[in-house]
Amino acid sequence: MSIEVENITYVYSEGTPAEQTALRGVSLSVPRGRWTSVVGHTGSGKSTLAQHLNLLLAPQSGSVSIDGTKSEPGAKSARELRRKVGLVFQYPESQFFAETVRAEIEFAPSNWGVKGDALAECVKEAVEYSGLDPALLETNPFSLSGGQRRRVAIASVLSMRPEYLVLDEPTAGLDAEGIRGLTRMLNEIKSRGMAVVQVTHDLESALANSDAILVLERGSVAVAGSPEEAAEYLAAHKIKGLVLPPMTRFALGLRERGISVPITAGLREITDAIDKTRGAVR
Repeated sequence: MSIEVENITYVYSEGTPAEQTALRGVSLSVPRGRWTSVVGHTGSGKSTLAQHLNLLLAPQSGSVSIDGTKSEPGAKSARELRRKVGLVFQYPESQFFAETVRAEIEFAPSNWGVKGDALAECVKEAVEYSGLDPALLETNPFSLSGGQRRRVAIASVLSMRPEYLVLDEPTAGLDAEGIRGLTRMLNEIKSRGMAVVQVTHDLESALANSDAILVLERGSVAVAGSPEEAAEYLAAHKIKGLVLPPMTRFALGLRERGISVPITAGLREITDAIDKTRGAVR
């Protein structure tokens, strides 16, 4: 089961002096149980693509299918399909309107008719999945820290029990510890069989965590494949706003010198590869 995006195009303000093409023939497959990153510079079309995955936008050409059902504008199936794909916006506060964290998390499932014990279970499960402190449930979400607000936003989406979780720039505004916590949480969600789609300009995070990466440039697909394939492409092709992390460049340099190491290797893997090569030489 997967989301299948096929050759979609989207133009803002079409036919006006402000016309701007956001997506040009973009295709993408998002299988369940995998982490897919959509990477690109500001204005590359990332957020527009994210809104197509959640069906907030309908493609002007091409198609979006969710678990084999094609989305059609105005179709009765669109509402049910949208429930399968949770979208967390870049700025968590843009999603908030309730006075307490509990009410924020309850809103989506209650809007689908979930009540009583079933609603309480949805909230409990979302709090657990998101790693949110249950003691914050009666707190005003606007009073929380950036990392806590991000978890509330994710919990409010997870309470719908989606099968795909799309996050637009999830690491924006978080410090190093916040990013590590978010990464652990998303990997846990993925391990439970949900698809994670990270829409980001954070190439380091994408290379370190993804099963697959789609790189957008000016609304078109520059490369789609494994993290290694994306890194190799970006090493050979300069794309505005995307710079390979220092460790990735170091790994590439070692490979050029005949030391076998994954392009996405961390420091420990690189050290082990160097030691192994030295041992072979001796």
